[in-house]
Amino acid sequence: METIKYGLDELITKGGIYRGVRGSTPREVLAELIGVLSPSMSVGKMPAATMPAAKLLEAVLEREALMSTGIGGGIALPHPRNPIFLSESDQYTALAFLERPVSWNSLDGEQVDTLFLIVSASAKQHLQTLSEINYFCRMENFHRLLKKRASLEELLSFIKETEKNWK
Repeated sequence: METIKYGLDELITKGGIYRGVRGSTPREVLAELIGVLSPSMSVGKMPAATMPAAKLLEAVLEREALMSTGIGGGIALPHPRNPIFLSESDQYTALAFLERPVSWNSLDGEQVDTLFLIVSASAKQHLQTLSEINYFCRMENFHRLLKKRASLEELLSFIKETEKNWK
């Protein structure tokens, strides 16, 4: 397996940003989001044409059933429990702004209006991505960008500038 480390900016660039994602429950929201993902991104260890998005949805809902991925502050980090891609070059993080807040059983009891759907190829990359998102979500300026539903360019610029200072 490849051992490439992707930054959050690269993962979101690959996964994209989705606005106005509908649903009144986590299941509905996740089904809507996964349904609009590019067909080549919504699948796992098989070629895109042979594995339906339903498999990704099932994997994400199985993980969600173990414990809510709502981290607080209106943000949830849904993801499959286990990596589902063979190649790290296939992984991505999709950012979604919900049409309206949804109860997600978050740690702080706040409804969720922003999701980062994390789909990884390795446990190491998955943990790195979770760590980075958690770090960014605790930054007031980043949280403000999320709340104002900033453009992809604004978000990526902030992430890149912050990541540049890590090196």
